[in-house]
Amino acid sequence: MINVSEQHAPRSLIVTLYGAYGRFMPGPVPVAELIRLLAAVGVDAPSVRSSVSRLKRRGLLLPARTESGAAGYELSAEARQLLDDGDRRIYAGTPVADEGWVLAVFSVPESERQKRHVLRSRLAALGFGTAAPGVWIAPARLYEETEHTLRRLRLDPYVDFFRGEHLGFAATAEAVARWWDLAAIAKEHERFLDVHAPVLRAWERRTDTPPEEAYHDYLLALDSWRHLPYTDPGLPTRLLPAGWPGVRSAEVFRGLHERLRDAGARFAGL
Repeated sequence: MINVSEQHAPRSLIVTLYGAYGRFMPGPVPVAELIRLLAAVGVDAPSVRSSVSRLKRRGLLLPARTESGAAGYELSAEARQLLDDGDRRIYAGTPVADEGWVLAVFSVPESERQKRHVLRSRLAALGFGTAAPGVWIAPARLYEETEHTLRRLRLDPYVDFFRGEHLGFAATAEAVARWWDLAAIAKEHERFLDVHAPVLRAWERRTDTPPEEAYHDYLLALDSWRHLPYTDPGLPTRLLPAGWPGVRSAEVFRGLHERLRDAGARFAGL
């Protein structure tokens, strides 16, 4: 197990824990078990309880009793949808083919301008780039998740979606460089590689896979990685600069997932 210098928010780690293991546990996850599993990645009990309370207020975790009567938490239907949508990105690997584009065109009345800010923020968080004022663009495969998100936030009345292809006048690679900040996205991939590529190399030198160490390294890697497919929407490789670090970071995450996920599940009680 390698010590890493990244900062991991307790609330994010709880979501990552449920995404990786908690949703596959039979019944609600007991509070005591949440505290044990988060302690293994350096989160103390008060931080767990505080973060769980925030997730409960957001409607993502619901209080429930286990079969033995212990207090615990289960995922809401909304949280399960969020995790299912996230799976399609987190475990998708590197896109290899063009698939066209989805355009989101929105118009929000001035009297509801706060919703305009929420819409922009949400589309950016989903990985959309800005093609023009009020016109946002993303690879076509992101449509379904975006639709789920905007319906859940009741923002769908303000948005129209279109599918299409880019016809010019500028080359598509040039246009993509305007629509997204590729340098900033590349830095995020490089940051992931700086921390987690050495972890993978260390595991590749080992023949054993102790469950607690595997769980620790996998949960931290997943917590770092799961945000990247939203920062980077997975643009076709031919449209990206040569030597794009996203290819390597996807390989590193895939290697950690294949080596550590199942061993970590044993520490999580699965």
